[in-house]
Amino acid sequence: MAENLNPMPGSNTGSRSNRFMEDGVFLTWDDLWVTAAGGRPILQGLAGYAHPGELLAIMGPSGCGKSTLLDSLAGRQGPKTRQEGDILINGRKQALAYGTSAYVTQDDALISTLTVREAVYYSAQLQLPDTMAKSEKKERAETTIREMGLQDAMDTRIGGWGAKGLSGGQKRRVSICIEILTSPKLLFLDEPTSGLDSAASYYVMSRIASLSQKDNIGRTIIASIHQPSSEVFQLFTNLYLLSAGKTVYFGPVSAANEFFALNGFPCPSLQNPSDHFLKTINKDFEKDIELGFANGIPTQEVIDILVKSYKSSDIYQMVQKEIAQICKQGGGVLQKNKRRSGLFTQCHVLTRRSFINMSRDLGYYWLRLCIYISLSIVLGSVFVHIGMDNGSIQARGSLLMFVASFLTFMAIGGFPSFVEEMKIFERERLNGHYGVAPFVIGNTLSALPFLALVALIPGSITYFLPGLHHGYQHFLFFVIILFACMMLVESLMMIVASVVPNFLMGIIVGAGIQGLMLLVGGFFRLPSDIPKPVFKFPLYYIAFHKYAYQGLYKNEFVGLTFPNVQAGNGSSPTITGEEILKQTWRIEMTYSKWVDLAILFAMVVLYRTLFLIINKTTEKEKAVNRKSHVDNLEGESPGH
Repeated sequence: MAENLNPMPGSNTGSRSNRFMEDGVFLTWDDLWVTAAGGRPILQGLAGYAHPGELLAIMGPSGCGKSTLLDSLAGRQGPKTRQEGDILINGRKQALAYGTSAYVTQDDALISTLTVREAVYYSAQLQLPDTMAKSEKKERAETTIREMGLQDAMDTRIGGWGAKGLSGGQKRRVSICIEILTSPKLLFLDEPTSGLDSAASYYVMSRIASLSQKDNIGRTIIASIHQPSSEVFQLFTNLYLLSAGKTVYFGPVSAANEFFALNGFPCPSLQNPSDHFLKTINKDFEKDIELGFANGIPTQEVIDILVKSYKSSDIYQMVQKEIAQICKQGGGVLQKNKRRSGLFTQCHVLTRRSFINMSRDLGYYWLRLCIYISLSIVLGSVFVHIGMDNGSIQARGSLLMFVASFLTFMAIGGFPSFVEEMKIFERERLNGHYGVAPFVIGNTLSALPFLALVALIPGSITYFLPGLHHGYQHFLFFVIILFACMMLVESLMMIVASVVPNFLMGIIVGAGIQGLMLLVGGFFRLPSDIPKPVFKFPLYYIAFHKYAYQGLYKNEFVGLTFPNVQAGNGSSPTITGEEILKQTWRIEMTYSKWVDLAILFAMVVLYRTLFLIINKTTEKEKAVNRKSHVDNLEGESPGH
């Protein structure tokens, strides 16, 4: 029906190619199919292109494949989907390199405790090369903030749950600021107006549109968008309209109304064209035929008519010619921008940023410290002046067990805050800001002062109120054991977070693991009484509680003597701490308490290394999937 539609006014590559060919990125895709793991098609034979200096909007009803198409073009498809077809960059099969592209996700993963200036400046220090002076990085960050209209909110904290801060539109612009610091030539945005009102949506999109030709550099911008207002709709250069994974229309925004009108579905006057298009092709809610919408034709038939009409139209032919022309002209190979901050700079910046976040986030350590102090006062009061009689033997053992088990158990309280930090890490890692190792190092170093504080203050109360073994050496060992255990629990929860990113399920899994370790640690059942299969070998030796109990017991009992209630028949009236450890607690005395402490710290290193390996493996699997996909595409279409 639409054969007579005029060719696309934006399809000529001439002047635009001459202007942006050297610097810009041309993106084309042809016969693109994406199927889910069960074989269900998500995208079906899509074809299109994106020019430098233009803003392409991907639209369609919910579930039509907008985000899937965006992820496919950005090389972010997961391993559970199968992708076929050609995706070419400057007419070549090549992966997107760091510094040339950026991806702004739908969710604003930002550190809520930082100000806008701090968030963007720290990101600039991570992304920009060490050869650039700090003053230049700061100037780049502030210039970018002003470009996105955030100059009045520079010193406002981003805010989040329980803390008022920026509005939704401002947060979205901060996310964009962070990703355009390296001046990427290709920018992907997943529903940048989601959750914003019409005024905020227009402001955000107008800023995005202005980036397409900023500084006389043609940037290729592709955004998926759900339901833009009429003002936002006019900002787009081209429109890609999807329904159930099929192309309904691809071409200039200015020609979309004519296309629908020629096929018998004209946009009513005074109605937002984007609303009309989405109503026409949305089959989730069948229209009331009595209202005469789309002439009473069922929605599926309307979609079929538009899809067939598009395939047979002049527009489709022009798209194929344009793709062929771009491939023929080709372009430069994208060079990976290796001029990025070094490992030392990344570790330093991440440590400082994480330290500021931990110090400002009340739920990360401060609330936990208050609860620890309260519990320590209660604990010390219950066991106050524990004495040196025979009954104090059991009391000392119970007190030390509670410290090693339940005080350290509460270290999982910081898990929700760490999960939020993990979301930011995932976003920044996917965009190539830094790797796993700097994150692990930065998180570890920034947590040390807080963990030391949490161990020292409650540890002092718990140690001196009951009157445990006198001597500062014994007290310091007690605090260090408590510090090591809390650090170990945090390391364990880091592994849980990398496997179970949902914080509620993560807390349940982490609590379950610790509960199992606690049961086989050697207090509730003495080591010699623990069932050997599984529980003793290997769980008893894997549980860090074993080494915490033994270290604390040796530190407390060695060197002390207690009255022997079973004295008589020539036996000694006193019993030594070493005898108590062997006979009552069945502690292994073949090595010193320092070995137990060393094992705990070795487990901390092991757990953090496991976290690094898990994330590195995931990262490599994604890279292998992207590489194999590119290789498969090269094998499928030798003609290109």
